[in-house]
Amino acid sequence: MQASKELFMPNERVDSLWRNAHLATMVDQSRYGVIRNGAMAVAQGQIVWIGPDENIPSQVIEQASSVHDLKQAWVTPGLIDCHTHLVYAGSRSAEFEMRLNGATYEEIARAGGGILNTVHAVRAATEQSLRQESLPRLHAMQREGITTVEIKSGYGLNTENEIKMLKVARRLGRDTGITVCPTLLGAHALPPEFKDRPDDFIQRVVGEMLPAVAAAGLASAVDAFCERIAFTPEQVEKVLHAGLQQGLAVKLHAEQLSDQKGAILAARYGALSADHLEYLGDDGVKAMADSGTVAVLLPGAFYFLNETKKPPVNSLRAFGVPMAVSTDCNPGSSPTTSPLLMMNMACVLFGLTPSEALAGFTKNAARALGIQRDAGTLAAGKQADFAVWDIQEPAELAYTIGGNPCKLTVKAGKICYSTTNTVKGGTS
Repeated sequence: MQASKELFMPNERVDSLWRNAHLATMVDQSRYGVIRNGAMAVAQGQIVWIGPDENIPSQVIEQASSVHDLKQAWVTPGLIDCHTHLVYAGSRSAEFEMRLNGATYEEIARAGGGILNTVHAVRAATEQSLRQESLPRLHAMQREGITTVEIKSGYGLNTENEIKMLKVARRLGRDTGITVCPTLLGAHALPPEFKDRPDDFIQRVVGEMLPAVAAAGLASAVDAFCERIAFTPEQVEKVLHAGLQQGLAVKLHAEQLSDQKGAILAARYGALSADHLEYLGDDGVKAMADSGTVAVLLPGAFYFLNETKKPPVNSLRAFGVPMAVSTDCNPGSSPTTSPLLMMNMACVLFGLTPSEALAGFTKNAARALGIQRDAGTLAAGKQADFAVWDIQEPAELAYTIGGNPCKLTVKAGKICYSTTNTVKGGTS
């Protein structure tokens, strides 16, 4: 593979040079975009040169402030978790036990458990306690190569507590250096104070919550749960329309438990992504293909809820719909922080190839968040977000169950996680 277009200028300082590595650039998804025995130069948080180690320009070597010998390790783009509910309080382990004793997810939700269980815990929590509970989850992701994460609200279900969650999400980004893309999921469930009044609650979301969040600059996207146990397509459409009016991008929980035609609705509004999609029909797949909407697959929830209906992966492939993969980190249906385990599940449970699974956490995940210009692949001009792995081939990232071969996580050229003694030449 040829080197990327060189952005290096002769008088520009190079902050760090990373060499003697195999690079899975993901520019070519089917073959991982591999550059064997490759190198990258970083300046001011960006990749300014990438290519075979033997072709490094002499001025890059001369001006590099630090040089890292990666000792034939593999490097991938920093992983991107494009669908999480990472900020929450409390535990739902009792409901897990109930499901194992025969109760369904819908039955638990209709009985006042499920999402509302976490809503009570979040409303009772302070910003500080929410941060303290959520920070270890983000650190765990960072240890597996995550450099960008989407964090949804949705456990406050009123303006005050949705804002509290989004503030905590922003704070977590500052605490860790990870890029946080916050999403307002105000229409996640019907709060108890609006019991049997879903239209009134949607009006509260549209008329009060969305404008307040947008005015405070706390979210980059709006989301909703389009499902029989949540909100109808007609109610959801009001939220999506209002979100666009407030300048927010659109995402949607769609077709998880039934085909409500949510994906078609999301596509009509130019959604970045439609997520879950187990019950997605061909009409929804075609609509997503026409609009460029990314399909976000969530194998953790599929596994944890013991579902049997799989998303239509072959149809998504046939129509050319990009497939992202995510942890869906949440307390009720996917209590995991492991992108590597989700890659394995995406392959074993849904039939993705290892390269598709890795693209699901890199290139396509970036598209699902609208950040593909800056992240998702290793290329000159992209932000220097990458992970360093002790593996023999990229397929190992989806192969091993329960292991973590991540040696370094690098964000904007800075090491933010290290197993120590992994590289030579200091840190940048």
